[in-house]
Amino acid sequence: MKLSEVKKSLTTVDKVAFQLPSGDFVPEHFHVTEVGVINKRFIDCGGTLRNETVVNFQLWQADDYDHRLAPKKLNDIISLSEEKLGIEDWEIEVEYQGETIGKYGLEFNGAHFNLTTKMTDCLAKDNCGIPRQKPRIRMSALGVSDSSCVPGSGCC
Repeated sequence: MKLSEVKKSLTTVDKVAFQLPSGDFVPEHFHVTEVGVINKRFIDCGGTLRNETVVNFQLWQADDYDHRLAPKKLNDIISLSEEKLGIEDWEIEVEYQGETIGKYGLEFNGAHFNLTTKMTDCLAKDNCGIPRQKPRIRMSALGVSDSSCVPGSGCC
């Protein structure tokens, strides 16, 4: 989800809520303690130099049970961050403390924000020897019935 989509979504809700991939919600008394830019410059396993930039939101669960982050307040924080940090319309990454700091993607379902799982990946599969997934073939496509599939018949 891009920053512009977050800002637009905030104009359609009465409260800010984030749901974890487990289905649990971040407690209502959370704070957004950081809005920042993360620049990652790296070389993938195939030797290609890469750059990645994301906007980072850090959610923190405080012991302050009396305050809630209103949508307008979060939009104001975002606007100030854009002005002071030169933030552009990049993808959002959210940090939230579970048992350790987790990094999540972000989606909006029309009512609240969903923190989505992020996965590692090889960005140079063609350069580092990762075989492509073999195509799946149905037995019926081979013109062989299940009863004739025996060792040496060529069906398996």
